[in-house]
Amino acid sequence: MPGEKREKIIPALVLLVLFLDQFSKFLSNSKLSLHQSVPVIKGIFYLSLVHNRGAAFGMFKNQTFVFIATALFAIVLIYFSLKKNKRISLYSLSLGLILAGAVGNLIDRLRFGYVIDFLDFRVWPVFNIADSAITVGAILLGWTMLFRKDAS
Repeated sequence: MPGEKREKIIPALVLLVLFLDQFSKFLSNSKLSLHQSVPVIKGIFYLSLVHNRGAAFGMFKNQTFVFIATALFAIVLIYFSLKKNKRISLYSLSLGLILAGAVGNLIDRLRFGYVIDFLDFRVWPVFNIADSAITVGAILLGWTMLFRKDAS
């Protein structure tokens, strides 16, 4: 029974994050022009459309093939890890978040050759929901690996 629950929860999590990511990117791309910045909370939070051709923080620009290959490799590893792990845990939830983010950004790279970023706090590079899912998933994964004996 726990395996059945995980088999529903993790795919639901991945699909929800993927939907929110792709829908928010669609809205940003259709409502904002490139490099346009609209204040949501003036001085704190803006919607700013950026086409990121690099990795995190725009590093390694125009290495699309490398990013696609890396994302596909990560997706396969995560898939097999989730398939092996039959119970719901913080570990499987963290992998689900990372998987959703990797797929979301991979879709952008395959469709456009860049990732659509739009969340702008002005003290951090512009990012998107997929990036947030990857970051939160990585923090949770690190936590489970450092502090939990039953991480996997």
